[in-house]
Amino acid sequence: MPALDFWYSIGSTYSYLTVMRIAEHCAAQGVDVVWRPFNVREIMIEQNNIPFAGKPVKSAYMWRDIERRAALYDLPVRVPAPYPLDHLPLANQVAVLGMAEGWGAAYTVETYRRWFQDGAPAGSEPNLSASLRAAGQDPERVIAEADSEAGVAHLAEATAAARQTGVFGAPTFVTGGELFWGDDRLDDAIAWAQHGSLRRRGR
Repeated sequence: MPALDFWYSIGSTYSYLTVMRIAEHCAAQGVDVVWRPFNVREIMIEQNNIPFAGKPVKSAYMWRDIERRAALYDLPVRVPAPYPLDHLPLANQVAVLGMAEGWGAAYTVETYRRWFQDGAPAGSEPNLSASLRAAGQDPERVIAEADSEAGVAHLAEATAAARQTGVFGAPTFVTGGELFWGDDRLDDAIAWAQHGSLRRRGR
């Protein structure tokens, strides 16, 4: 089965649109997804790229754009969502641990749902514990492990891997040595995973 790496960071606003639909969308087209959480804030600071802070006109556009695209995908959304996240690193440390243990995708979907539909910031309580319980995990155990020295190091390793791959933002899809940035590039990434080009079947 063709596959693509889905690089995302809990804290990326546009990643909501991808997180909530990528599993079903890719499965319907016979493409496997490898979820790859990382710390996008660290990479963006390195690039001196702060896209929305202090930019009210651009921020207003972002929220309206997300609202429009959520309607396109039939996704409920309540914007503006709390942003930026105070505990972005912890949210992603939990996700990295979850990927290693097999429940990371479920946690990611749950935490984004609570963030963008209920207005509860990801990485903070009550979102964090509620999302872990919904993913079948014990919050006390997971948070302690994710917030340990090892948990911090694992996120740093994941972020270094993203950097080495050429990832500079989220969401990003990588397949066949090609990088596609942005939720609106998901179908391009799927086409490349399937055919090694942007040409869809029948075209």
